[in-house]
Amino acid sequence: MNKVAIVGTGQTVTRTKRKDVNLPELMREAVNRALESADLEFKDIDAICVGNSPEMFDGVNHPEKWVADSIGGRNLPVIRTHTGGTVGASTGIFGWYAVSSGMFDTVLVVSGNKLTETSVQKGLSYVYSPIYGREYAAGAPSAVANQARMYMHLYPEVTERHFAMIGVKARKNAMNNPYATLKLPNVTVDMLMNLPYLSTPLRQLDSCPTSDGACAMVLQTREKAKDRNRPKSWIQAVSAISDGTNYPDRNWAYPIALEKAALTAYKQVGITNPLEQLDVIEMYDAFTVQELIWSDGLQLCERGKSYQLLEEGITSMGGKLPINPSGGVLSNNSIGATAMIRQAEIALQMMEQAGDRQVEGARVGLAHGWGGFIQFHTVMIQSKEEELSF
Repeated sequence: MNKVAIVGTGQTVTRTKRKDVNLPELMREAVNRALESADLEFKDIDAICVGNSPEMFDGVNHPEKWVADSIGGRNLPVIRTHTGGTVGASTGIFGWYAVSSGMFDTVLVVSGNKLTETSVQKGLSYVYSPIYGREYAAGAPSAVANQARMYMHLYPEVTERHFAMIGVKARKNAMNNPYATLKLPNVTVDMLMNLPYLSTPLRQLDSCPTSDGACAMVLQTREKAKDRNRPKSWIQAVSAISDGTNYPDRNWAYPIALEKAALTAYKQVGITNPLEQLDVIEMYDAFTVQELIWSDGLQLCERGKSYQLLEEGITSMGGKLPINPSGGVLSNNSIGATAMIRQAEIALQMMEQAGDRQVEGARVGLAHGWGGFIQFHTVMIQSKEEELSF
């Protein structure tokens, strides 16, 4: 296989509502920034992979047809990827497949949504009853509230205060991210603990915002990337694993699909102790409790002990393994772009272009995606150097 590098990234200005653009214009904004970052033009692109979440989220049937012209897709292969919340990461991974296979030398990947134009939570309610199409609870918050209760039942040491600590950490980090939607400079643990419940045990700021946004990246072969003296991040391993949906003993409190995805990626690069061998993680933490659950799945600790990482400051900026220097999904969530943003943020860390959210000395990073029926998980490991060894 060809070695693949990310040579450019682009994110949109993300707000709760982007009334100034439609979906094609939003994606074009991300594409333009990625091309500028890579110092490339549309004529340099061999193929385009475009991602978008369920049509219900944008209210547009087959959005890839609508956006094709605006993202430079005329007279090029344009392939759509769709895997729910992981779609951005799946699009990035599909782009990696296209380049590493030797099919193309330079591939543009772009993914995004305008979530504020339809009812996202109604669409998410149907996700949890795929056979009968029944609405389940009240969208994603109530589903994850059930997940949180299961986790707290298994590990009584975990409390709502830990959720608030994660919320404060994320919002503090988001202040350094120009692309974050939700910036709250003065939040405290006590403040978050006193907010009304969204769906017990989750309170209002235990959940991510709803954003309009898009993200794009340019991927190239080693030969193309090394021909130009430009910053780059090397993709060392990718993995995408699905859990089932409705089987009797399924345990939402432990992400077996993430465990397998992580172990698969770790094996490819020789990681045996991720807490020591990774330098930064961008995690798909749509809800505060999920940082704890996903940390278990990523093998950062023993099951149920991730709250200790939080208490000891290990996952904070300046800690041994910062999680979400960008503020994470808790600060910016457009679903379609969200999981690709995790990959782009790690690329910025490896390129030393993350600005005020840069993790000093970062040379190996992991980007995680989550989606579906608390079901799909993706992992991408990137490095600063082309050759990675431990």
